[in-house]
Amino acid sequence: MKIARTPERIAFITFSYLFTGLLAILCLLPFWLVIAASFTDEHSIYVSGYHLIPKVFSINAYLFLFKYPEDLIRAYGVTIGVTVIGSVAGLFLIAMGGYVLQRPDFKYRNQLSFYIYFTMLFSGGLVPTYIWYVKLGLKNTYLVLILPLLMNAFNVILMKNFMKSVPHELTEAGKIDGAGDFRIFVTLIIPLAGPALATIGLFLGLAYWNDWFNGYLYLSNKKMQPLQLLLYNRLSTAEAYKNQTTMQIGVGAELQLPTESVKMATAVLATGPIILLYPFVQKYFIKGLTVGSVKG
Repeated sequence: MKIARTPERIAFITFSYLFTGLLAILCLLPFWLVIAASFTDEHSIYVSGYHLIPKVFSINAYLFLFKYPEDLIRAYGVTIGVTVIGSVAGLFLIAMGGYVLQRPDFKYRNQLSFYIYFTMLFSGGLVPTYIWYVKLGLKNTYLVLILPLLMNAFNVILMKNFMKSVPHELTEAGKIDGAGDFRIFVTLIIPLAGPALATIGLFLGLAYWNDWFNGYLYLSNKKMQPLQLLLYNRLSTAEAYKNQTTMQIGVGAELQLPTESVKMATAVLATGPIILLYPFVQKYFIKGLTVGSVKG
């Protein structure tokens, strides 16, 4: 049935597009301000503040961050590798966990779900975790960047709720045809779990990409540093050098060091690549979060 385009409806559609476009611009402005500030001269930032268009264009912040480009390229490679491997492995394990926990023929699914949920409220703490990873020999290995974020209780529960929307009759039909549990999971369940996999994959990807704390704790080899840790160390170095120079030379010396613009350039380098991932999973994101929820 075709809806008539009355003047009132045309006006409503026009207003909706204009209002949505305005909101989109308002959401993009902060990130654009960060990009502009990263290309602004340090003295200009101190004198006139931040502007959407740089008053005095400068690439000193990026020159500082790319002072040793081989380190930055290596850190990007580490982060990309850890993000891809961790996200793929985590998705597979979380999907298996969610599928098992929703099956009505699994006797202890409710008890196991409670234990998983319990870990969201209480944890062992930092010191026992550190001792445990060191005892396992994970220090200064890439596994220490992957394993801590591999499984997450919230993601497992989210996947479990999504799997409830998949008819159990599919599993029974697969068994009648002679398929085993693992083959049913791979050939029947996984293809239907696209929205949930995209949503949880985005969560895992963001977690791995933004993680710096595990590297800070367990990696003493600088060649194994992920991107976020490398940028954190360089930003800390810039801050320390600025403070030291100010104490030795006097007030005003910090204007020669691109500390504020370095912060903005760091944000661009850290968030820019991962933002490009979102458009590819956007259409699945809302569906993956809402499927399995209570419907009115």
